[in-house]
Amino acid sequence: MGQDKIILAGLEFYGFHGNHPAEQQLGQPFIVDLELYLDLEPAGRTDALEATVNYDQVYRLVQEIVTGRPYKLLEALAAAISDGILAGFPVDEVLVRVKKPRAPLPGSFDYAAVEIRRRRKE
Repeated sequence: MGQDKIILAGLEFYGFHGNHPAEQQLGQPFIVDLELYLDLEPAGRTDALEATVNYDQVYRLVQEIVTGRPYKLLEALAAAISDGILAGFPVDEVLVRVKKPRAPLPGSFDYAAVEIRRRRKE
């Protein structure tokens, strides 16, 4: 497998994820970064959308997951996103980073995040 990839960075959605009840009631923004690994040579050669991944559809899937049912853990949210992408799109591997800029931490920080990388099972 080559290192070709499609990158979607800074996808921001409002969700109700977190271990604290207030997080699941009030909600907060979540930011998702994705790297989709696949062979992009066919798309580069043919200039055909059918030869690659339609990232509008990826965006809509991630939006549906992040704004959908609540998860207590960022790990579970990231896993749901990676599972959805691997099930719905012809990618060999996906990297998912979920950032939580308003995590309930006692101090100043940019964000708390989880990053997972999953390969398609052979």
